[in-house]
Amino acid sequence: MKKILISTCLVFLGALILPVTAQENMWMTLSKITYKKQYDEMLGFKVDVPVFSKDVQSLEGKVVTIKGYIIPVEGYKSHKEFILSAYPYNMCFFCGGAGPETVMEIKARQPVSYTADPVTLKGVLRLNATDINRLMYSLSEVELIN
Repeated sequence: MKKILISTCLVFLGALILPVTAQENMWMTLSKITYKKQYDEMLGFKVDVPVFSKDVQSLEGKVVTIKGYIIPVEGYKSHKEFILSAYPYNMCFFCGGAGPETVMEIKARQPVSYTADPVTLKGVLRLNATDINRLMYSLSEVELIN
C-alpha cells in the first residue's frame, strides 16, 4: 500500500512538473542550430544560413507551447503581429547579446495586449532558412494561454 501511495505521488508530481519543463525547454530545443556560409545573389556576399538540428526539424508544422516576452516592433500591423523573445526587451536579440534563435515572429488569432511580464503562447511553428528578411522561427494561428 505504501509503494502504491508513493508511486501515485510521484506520477502526480511528474504531471505538474512536465508542462513547465517542456515550455522552458522549447527555447533550448530551438537553440539547437548551427550555421553555414552561403552566397546570397541579391546581397552579393556570403551570409550565415541556419542549419536546423533533427530535434528542431521535427517541430516543423507542429503545435507548440512557448513562454516568452512580447517585443513590440514598429511597422507590424497590430498586436496580432509581434516578436516573441526568450528574454526581456533589454536582453533580447535586437537590444542585447542574444542570438537570432531566441526570437520568433508571432501571428495571433486575437490581439494580445502588451505586457512586460512573460506570456505563454500556443501555435504552429514554422522554420525559415531561406528568407533573410524574416526571422528563422515563426508561430502562426497563435492563442494566448496566459
